[in-house]
Amino acid sequence: MIRLFVHQPLSAGAQIEPEPEQARYLTGVMRRQVGDEVLLFNGRDGEWRAILSAVGKRGCTLTVAKATRPQAGPPDLELVCALVKRAALETIVEKAVELGVRRIRLVTTQYTNADHTRPARLAAIAAEAAEQTGRLEVPDIEPPVKLEALLAGWEAVRSLVFCDETGEARAVLEADLPKGPGAVLIGPEGGFAPAERERLLGLSFVTPVSLGPRILRADTAAIAALSLWQAKVGDWTT
Repeated sequence: MIRLFVHQPLSAGAQIEPEPEQARYLTGVMRRQVGDEVLLFNGRDGEWRAILSAVGKRGCTLTVAKATRPQAGPPDLELVCALVKRAALETIVEKAVELGVRRIRLVTTQYTNADHTRPARLAAIAAEAAEQTGRLEVPDIEPPVKLEALLAGWEAVRSLVFCDETGEARAVLEADLPKGPGAVLIGPEGGFAPAERERLLGLSFVTPVSLGPRILRADTAAIAALSLWQAKVGDWTT
């Protein structure tokens, strides 16, 4: 069944008008008609079954009928990712949502070779990934900040897994990854500068890990690291 992320509150009897793009998708692409059912979620009220109750030239209306799942969140996992080229960044956002992250933080580093993002595009990719994977929420994507500023304001209660490309760290499956709130840090295509690596290794909340003997692209590294975190201490263990 089609799932849509909406911003409006969800409750029995509520009338929801999807965004124009969503309405065109429902009625134009998927050919849904009055009386057909869809699933709605907004990240707060759980998942609800809704009925397509009206279709017009300017959009459509969905009438919320019945709750199907209560609100529940993923494990407390964040992705911290250096800016990379657009295609790779979009892949990282899509796969991070599929893999269950709660929040995506973008950073700039000494070797960052991309200097801008398209927030609306990344938000749309995140929403589509959440719709397709059955999630009940869409992760926030924070605007880029400098790595040093992020580390200076870091709450030590959240462990940070640093994917170290030098090969000197323990393999991620052998590393002692703390349970509880966590984050995975992925560097830019040029890797971290020596001073950045030294700074990271000096922080008590940082756990350096190796992703193997090969140098991975940023998008591949993000997928691998998040998958291994989930398998070791995340919700893949339940």
